[in-house]
Amino acid sequence: MISLSLYQVIVLESSSRFGGWLWSTRRSDGAVFEHGPRGIRPSGAVGRNTLNMVDELGLAGEILPVTYSHVASKNRYLYVKGQLHRMPSRISGLLWTLPPFSRPLLFNVVKEMLVKKGNKEDETMHSFVSRRLGKELADIAVDSFCRGVFAGDCRKLSVRSCFPPLFNAEQRRGSLILGMLLGSGPGPMVPPGPLAQRSVKESWAQWSLRRGVESLPEAIVEHLGQNKRVHLHRDTPVKHVSPSASGWTIHLEDGVIHTDHIVSALPAKTLSSALPASCQPLIQQLQDISTVTVAVVNLEYEGSILPVMGFGHLVPSAEDQGLLGIVYDSVPFPQHNRPDGHTTRLTVMMGGAWFQEVFGTPEDVKEVDLLNRATEAVRCHLGVTTEPTWSWVGLHKDCIPQYYLGHFKKIESMRGFIKENNLPLSLVGSSYDGVSVNDVIFHGRTAVEKLLGV
Repeated sequence: MISLSLYQVIVLESSSRFGGWLWSTRRSDGAVFEHGPRGIRPSGAVGRNTLNMVDELGLAGEILPVTYSHVASKNRYLYVKGQLHRMPSRISGLLWTLPPFSRPLLFNVVKEMLVKKGNKEDETMHSFVSRRLGKELADIAVDSFCRGVFAGDCRKLSVRSCFPPLFNAEQRRGSLILGMLLGSGPGPMVPPGPLAQRSVKESWAQWSLRRGVESLPEAIVEHLGQNKRVHLHRDTPVKHVSPSASGWTIHLEDGVIHTDHIVSALPAKTLSSALPASCQPLIQQLQDISTVTVAVVNLEYEGSILPVMGFGHLVPSAEDQGLLGIVYDSVPFPQHNRPDGHTTRLTVMMGGAWFQEVFGTPEDVKEVDLLNRATEAVRCHLGVTTEPTWSWVGLHKDCIPQYYLGHFKKIESMRGFIKENNLPLSLVGSSYDGVSVNDVIFHGRTAVEKLLGV
């Protein structure tokens, strides 16, 4: 943990709870439902960093690992032309023509190694994959994947900002395949702690926590609460900030706070409305970062209702723009099921970049309509004829930032403005350097280490 012994730290949270989109419902009967992220990947420097923190917080005993050999890791599906299609998980799956693709994917792999390196400084995900692996793979697999990760449109999302390893593999190795085999370049150094070492030894593909992923921010709050130099404030929205001789004056609804530095995890647009007019160039660039709204519907059914076993399935935009995918929560994490009886938990995700086009403005959407759309998708896609015994409907407004083409230039420009004007301000959170739980934690830590000179 970073030592705070020489500093006073004030954490301001506008809502009644800490944790943001890490949000778990724990029912009295023992069932757990995730309304945001559910499985966290352990791989790479950012994955090791999170596991090291989990270890330091004393949560190692709460870990629920899912190995690469687990059915939820091996079986992932696409819903195309009214049918579920299992995606290849082994090299042998590349040798044969498997629907929904029109030829063996081995042809795409061989072609990719012969494609010349691109010379653009950025490219959309769809364009990048079409050029290197073929349009069919981009239209179906990559379209679905971007909807699953960003709830976004791969024809607008930047490969350089959304999936840096792919961009770097082409730049440094001239090929995605060679990049996967040889590595796409050096990354940050994060030594693995005991839990991260265990994840490698046991071949974890993802993990959760016994009481849900919200246990992670709860443990952080408990840890910080024991430090007398840290002051945590809930229900404390920031109205605006203004420069002062010593740094900033933060204006709240019922007073002000004086501070020498702000580490902002606010969404980009929210921060833009709080900054003073003297930061106009920064304000404009913050406002240019788009977000999407996602409807999340958790469902519980009695008995075993799934026709297939796996992590879940994604839906390409050409099949159904409004339906992003369905996660079969009970498969990777059966420990979250109600203990006294056999049930199946599902999460249906809808909207994203297509929300307004399909459902209308978020303010006018009715929960019952979202619930009906979700249960109809479960009936149509999975053949489930029974009604759910429990449901939860959430509308996550502006929950996922969209890194459109040229996003990296905006971020460079924003941080350049901050540096040139000596602003005591650090930008962290999902609006800038990655939307995953691991990315947000890692870049938050990096910003604080830079600030403290660690």
